[in-house]
Amino acid sequence: MKLTDLRPAKGAVKKRKRIGCGTGSGHGGTSTKGHKGHKARAGGGSHPWFEGGQMPLMRRLPKGGFKNPGRVEFQVVNVADLSVFAANTEITPALLLQHKLARRATQPIKLLGHGDIDRPLKVKIHAASSSALEKLKAAGGSVELLTSSSQGKD
Repeated sequence: MKLTDLRPAKGAVKKRKRIGCGTGSGHGGTSTKGHKGHKARAGGGSHPWFEGGQMPLMRRLPKGGFKNPGRVEFQVVNVADLSVFAANTEITPALLLQHKLARRATQPIKLLGHGDIDRPLKVKIHAASSSALEKLKAAGGSVELLTSSSQGKD
C-alpha cells in the first residue's frame, strides 16, 4: 500500500453544492434561494431581533431612568481597614492607594464608620461619614477633609 492509494471511506465525503452553475446542475436559476424576497437578496436575512415587521419590543417599551451627570461616586474605606497603620500615621489618599485600600487615584475616597479603631490617626480624605468622624476622634485622631480640586492630584 502506498500513500497515494489512501482514500476516504465510501460515503464519508459529500460533494460540494455548486450553486448557480446552470440548470443542469440542479442548482441554477434561483441558486437554491427561492423566488424574490428579503432572504433571496445578496446580504439578505433579517436581524435576530427582527419581529416580522411588527413594532420591535425595544420600541414598544417605554424609556426610563435617569443618569445624574453631577453624581460623585466615592471609593469606600472603612474605619476597620485603617487598623493596618501604626499610631499617629498621617493617612493620605496616596498612602491608601499604596496599601491597596483604594483602587483609583482619580476617584475620591470616603471614610465610613464600619468597625472600630483603637489608635490615633491623622486622616486626610475627601469625605467621611459622621460615625467615622466620631470613632476617629474618640480614638484621639483627627480628620482633615480635602477639597474636590485636589482629588485628581493624589
